[in-house]
Amino acid sequence: MLPTTDVIDKMAALITAAFGLVAALAWNSAIQALFREYFGPQTTIPAMFVYAIVVTVIAVIATLWIGRIAARAKEIV
Repeated sequence: MLPTTDVIDKMAALITAAFGLVAALAWNSAIQALFREYFGPQTTIPAMFVYAIVVTVIAVIATLWIGRIAARAKEIV
């Protein structure tokens, strides 16, 4: 059995991940609505691919940015 602190750490990580998923779904809906406004109400395959590519690029840039910030924070500490 895991020690209590390990269980608390795992639960905190899972809860944080769950909130992250909820936030991601909310942003997904918002960005889809933006694309519907821009491309029109009909959902076309090209519009969906543009949406997927834009979201992927944003996610990669954000991940790299967060990784650099985390690395700098580790250097300070």
